[in-house]
Amino acid sequence: MDNQAIDIAAYVADVGRRAREASRAMARAATAAKDQALRATAAAIRRDVAALKAANAKDLVAARAAGHDAAFVDRLALGEGAIEAMAIGLEQIAMLSDPIGEISQLRYRPTGIQVGQMRVPLGVIGIIYESRPNVTIDAAGLCIKSGNATILRGGSEAIHSNQALAALIRKGLAVLCRCVVAGGGLRADAVQVIETTYRAAVGELITHPEYVDVIVPRGGKSLIERIARESRVPTIKHLEGVCHVYIDEGADPAKAIAIADNAKTQRYAPCNTMETLLVAHAIAEQVLPELGRIYSAKGVELRGDAQSCVLLAAHGVDCAPATEQDWYTEYLAPILSIRVVAGLDEAIAHIETYGSKHTDAIVTEHHGRAMRFLREVDSASVMVNASTRFADGFEFGLGAEIGISTDKLHARGPVGLEGLTSQKYVVLGSGQIRV
Repeated sequence: MDNQAIDIAAYVADVGRRAREASRAMARAATAAKDQALRATAAAIRRDVAALKAANAKDLVAARAAGHDAAFVDRLALGEGAIEAMAIGLEQIAMLSDPIGEISQLRYRPTGIQVGQMRVPLGVIGIIYESRPNVTIDAAGLCIKSGNATILRGGSEAIHSNQALAALIRKGLAVLCRCVVAGGGLRADAVQVIETTYRAAVGELITHPEYVDVIVPRGGKSLIERIARESRVPTIKHLEGVCHVYIDEGADPAKAIAIADNAKTQRYAPCNTMETLLVAHAIAEQVLPELGRIYSAKGVELRGDAQSCVLLAAHGVDCAPATEQDWYTEYLAPILSIRVVAGLDEAIAHIETYGSKHTDAIVTEHHGRAMRFLREVDSASVMVNASTRFADGFEFGLGAEIGISTDKLHARGPVGLEGLTSQKYVVLGSGQIRV
């Protein structure tokens, strides 16, 4: 759809109505039918690699012409490896256990009734995201498997790529449209991509709870802040990833150095990359100089408190004084804040003050302090002796993820299949009446 004069409200309402109708069919879709749709879409992706690359090339040309930097263009690009990864991802989702219909905690009550909880789809999930076109496939795959209909609104910079991917998803679902007649429940409207790049379409989508049950925003801080501020639909989101690694006085120095290096330098842009390193005073001399040399060799700019700057300077490592704002900042770049703390209490207090409740880790061989850190740090993912880079749906064994949630209600942490479902109470009786 070109950006000709269209009635955005009417267009989004039509998409919403069709998604709502499809969601009722999706809720009763058999696992085998959903898995067949996923595999059919994977096959369509592999078959149409050339068409995908041609569509993506249009987006890349436009992105370069608009002056976007190399990192942005890289996120937008769909090479053969990325395309194959999307197909593999769908096949992996197909191999996951289907949570829909599972009944748990079934127990008898004194009246003879059995009470339990059944896992059910959320309904219609609206996903608003920016430059990564692979999100179209990841999100569609997870929603199909979890029995949800989905409305996808990607960034305007990826419009050609997203439209090409949506066409392939429709091919996968079209193979199974006959299942509607057979009671399987799959239909092409189960996955729809908003085809206009008008920003007003986002505003419309997030204000229609009669059509959309949950909104998942994925992108930069400004996008997520807007969604959180304006949406009348519940959201699953995280705003920032100000992640910490705390090296405790009881840490193994070699282990601590390896983890702190990986947490920052394995990749700079993801939301689970460490942005602030906290080091106990008692172990700072053993680990900070070596870490400083590693970071400097990899081009990481260091910003530290007075103690860390003095210690690093004594070993020939440059470190600029950190500002108050640095402790709050998600750099998404080769920049790292460092602070030397007295111990665990001060580390936890720092994380509580400046953290974003995303992912935080402690490195220690002291069991008691490790358990305190797990209990007291109020983040979606809390780790002991592991890199924050593991805060990921695939690494957690969830398959692909639809995003990370730092909210406390419904879903928290990496959101996979189970996070796209809810539970309802079910009661099994044999004629009981309440007296």
